[in-house]
Amino acid sequence: MTQRARVRMLIQSVIDGGIGVTMFVAAYLLRFETDLVPAPKGQPPIEYYEQLAPFIGLLLPFGLWMQGAYRHERIRSRVDDFFAVLIGGLIAVVLGLVGTLVFQAYFVPPVLKDQGAYEVSRLVWALFLALCVVCAYASRATVRSALERQWREGVGLKRILVAGTGDVARHVVDKVLHHRELGYRIVGFIDDRTSDRQGYRGLPLLGALSEVGDILERERVDELYVALSLDEHVKMLELIEVANRVCVDVKVVPDLLQVIALRARLEELDGVPIISINDVPLQGLNGLIKRMIDIGVAGVALVFLSLPFAVIAALIKATSPGPVFYRQERMGLDGHPFSVYKFRSMFEDAERDTGPVWTRKDDPRRTPVGRVLRQLSLDELPQFWNVIRGDMSLVGPRPERPFFVEQFKQRVPQYMLRHKVRSGMTGWAQVNGWRGDTSIEKRIEYDLYYIENWSVGLDFKILWLTVLRVFFHRHAY
Repeated sequence: MTQRARVRMLIQSVIDGGIGVTMFVAAYLLRFETDLVPAPKGQPPIEYYEQLAPFIGLLLPFGLWMQGAYRHERIRSRVDDFFAVLIGGLIAVVLGLVGTLVFQAYFVPPVLKDQGAYEVSRLVWALFLALCVVCAYASRATVRSALERQWREGVGLKRILVAGTGDVARHVVDKVLHHRELGYRIVGFIDDRTSDRQGYRGLPLLGALSEVGDILERERVDELYVALSLDEHVKMLELIEVANRVCVDVKVVPDLLQVIALRARLEELDGVPIISINDVPLQGLNGLIKRMIDIGVAGVALVFLSLPFAVIAALIKATSPGPVFYRQERMGLDGHPFSVYKFRSMFEDAERDTGPVWTRKDDPRRTPVGRVLRQLSLDELPQFWNVIRGDMSLVGPRPERPFFVEQFKQRVPQYMLRHKVRSGMTGWAQVNGWRGDTSIEKRIEYDLYYIENWSVGLDFKILWLTVLRVFFHRHAY
């Protein structure tokens, strides 16, 4: 981290602390001074809240720090910023709520306790969370907008050298050139495999891999992206060693479907170090947290969706013969099969003549109501029951039929790693456009990224993007 980045992080944390103090007092005023909601216990003195405000002001930066909200990474999106702030704010509220309850129970004299000292209204906590999320995100959006203006004007750009000229390297270049607002400038390529001095998209081939030291210094490179083909990865260590000598950051861009492994974990066998390359983050406490969120959200959803369920069921029965619900075998956690529940969107026995096939555009097997259900993904709603049962999660790789799994696992590297976690109603691949009859390889790449990088914030981000994208996606047929 550069000195400028450290100063920016310190300033941002001080701003967040001020936001925490100010918004806590503002939440009190909104709750008790506006008469929006009656206060059955009366209005506590504002002094009680003012005494707690500094403590709350420290908790907000702590919660944001736990969610990585102070890492000003250029590749971080605005959606990532929002969910980092949201989850960080939730952490601050939970810690504040627990802290005040413990402090009141063990350290507040009975006389003051009877007067409501250090007792914070739940509505105040809710208002505090909403205000903090808005203000903390707005401060980051302001900083990001200012930085992006500078980068578009060519100020503060990071100079990138790409090692390799293959498909992976070209994919990286396409992404960087498409997102000029991130503040990167590619100076060119280095590679041993081509004599084409133009490289790709007008970017020059600056030399061979062995010349990397001179090129890094001559071109004033900030970051070296290693995107070599699989059989050249033995050269990576040499590139890293040379880049370290001139203080250039190195980032490796592998061909994910060839070399990806889930999060590695170091184990020990009587003093012998052993690396487990398929360690899943969704275990232990993380798995418990995710399961609690699944049950809570799915339970609430089933209650609120009871009336829409009845309407959809009536429409299905009225427009085509057959049952309302459709059960289909899918493969889930650890490769175990389960029955997934959906609203029936096709005519009965639709696959009697064809066997298992992908749904296609203008599929004649769909019923009139089913066409609308599939387009809006409403046929998937009964899977909330699968979530309650534990067959599925709200977010995860979409479950596939065993017939297709047998095909894919033979030709797609690392395909079965997606079954290391529960299947999901929605997933990272789906919100990025890889659903339905699309590239299996790309879907696996996104599924494995999700498993490796799981967090509560990422789950909420995917759920939000599902509402925005999946319900009206062009492949939803």
